[in-house]
Amino acid sequence: MAKITFMGAGSTVFAKNVLGDSLLTPSLSDSHIALYDIDVDRLKESKLMMDMLNKNVNSGKAKITAHLGTKNRKEALKGTDFVVNAIQVGGYKPSTVIDFEIPKKYGLLQTIGDTLGIGGIFRALRTIPVMKSFADEMQDVCPNAIFLNYTNPMSMLSGYMQRHTAVKTVGLCHSVQGCAPGLLRHVGMEFKEGKTKWVVAGINHMSWLLEIKDENGKDLYPEIKKRAFAMNDAARKKGAKKHWDMVRFEMMRNFGYYNSESSEHTAEYHPYFIKSTHPELIEELNIPLDEYPRRCIGQIKGWKKQKEEIINNANLTHSRSHEYASYIMDAVLTDRPVEIGGNIINNGLIPNLPANACVEVPCMINRNGINGCYVGEIPEQLAALNRTHINVHLLAIEAAATLKKEKIYHAAMMDPHTRAELTLDQIRSLCDDLIKAHGSTLPKFR
Repeated sequence: MAKITFMGAGSTVFAKNVLGDSLLTPSLSDSHIALYDIDVDRLKESKLMMDMLNKNVNSGKAKITAHLGTKNRKEALKGTDFVVNAIQVGGYKPSTVIDFEIPKKYGLLQTIGDTLGIGGIFRALRTIPVMKSFADEMQDVCPNAIFLNYTNPMSMLSGYMQRHTAVKTVGLCHSVQGCAPGLLRHVGMEFKEGKTKWVVAGINHMSWLLEIKDENGKDLYPEIKKRAFAMNDAARKKGAKKHWDMVRFEMMRNFGYYNSESSEHTAEYHPYFIKSTHPELIEELNIPLDEYPRRCIGQIKGWKKQKEEIINNANLTHSRSHEYASYIMDAVLTDRPVEIGGNIINNGLIPNLPANACVEVPCMINRNGINGCYVGEIPEQLAALNRTHINVHLLAIEAAATLKKEKIYHAAMMDPHTRAELTLDQIRSLCDDLIKAHGSTLPKFR
């Protein structure tokens, strides 16, 4: 019997996907699933959901336990084989609101704020201490467990765990699986499951679709680009109907390749799009400012209805999703290999990116755990774009590891969007304001 511990189990919908997948996987169906959270109500809701799901799709074979608060965390982790991390430190209020509203006073606008930029940096700084506490306890009670990190900012958090703890960690993101299928379908081309071939590598949320071919080896990129650029040319005209992926199509037009994460994310990763000097681009390229807070508000409002559908549904069922977690756990336990897109330390897998960067590359999973695959050099313009992000990742990780305030400034000063809009003095002042506003959710920096 395997043991799976889910950190942040109050994320009920996501827990249903990952743990529901596990119940439907023969090698995992009799697992002990330990649910951990600091929110008593959300933990109870997830326990009710998992008990019902276990009964309906798994004949009750799994053991489900709930563990509330830091005093019970070691018990949740004790003897576990796999830890799934889905925490959000600080939540929508106050932390996400702070990450958006204070930068806005400086004229710095964001869309998502969970990966890079000021929002991503401060999300990392308040999350890393919590994950370090997980790592310390794992060393005591489950030193051989594999840590599956789903929490953003993916590269900073996974990179910290991989470089500053002994925990075996892989970062997992949904965008790799959906990159090629989503692109083809959006431009009106057919995606053939099991036949269309593609390669994705780079860094999280800015991995590159390096190749995409049909079952006969024909390069699909020329036709993709023809259709995508025509779509954008039409949509950029005044009064024209917009579509949801205009920014990524413009990146593909200018740099030659499509990237893995959405246009609303991509818009704030670069200095080209959200610009005080060119405010017309916001409307022209359909850039949704304050998108993440808007989603949070919608999710909070929608949870009451969704709660009834999930928590109080006696007929609750599940179909296996595309999330990697259950496939990884099954491969480790059974030695039936599976390939995923994972976030691990580079160590030469992409030679023209820093060796100590957390990169997103194909990984082969088997009884030996996570095995990164050599990619080779990626086109230099893509590596250059990745390096602008890696600079921020490495400095934010250093800030968290050393607790030096100066490193927070350095990370923010290297962010492409922030430094394109603000002066050095403004960036220092903004960071100071955010440190003060976040208060006790951050460690003490010196």
